[in-house]
Amino acid sequence: AAVPGVAERMEPDGSGFHRTDTLDYVIVVHGEVWLVLDHEEKRLGPGDSVIQIGARHAWQNRTDVPATLAVVMVGSSR
Repeated sequence: AAVPGVAERMEPDGSGFHRTDTLDYVIVVHGEVWLVLDHEEKRLGPGDSVIQIGARHAWQNRTDVPATLAVVMVGSSR
């Protein structure tokens, strides 16, 4: 409900992989997450950031500690 249209972007296998038509700025504020791409994974911690556009990806929190991300998604003409 907080992000309309995101559920429709998720791949049906439950993996969490999705692709958006936006330019995404993501900053890890607290905790740690893994950015999972088709051929690599990156661990991100507080202060780390990612800028991506249209990449197939998934986010995973592999810890028991909640993570907080600041995300700005800017519409794209792609």
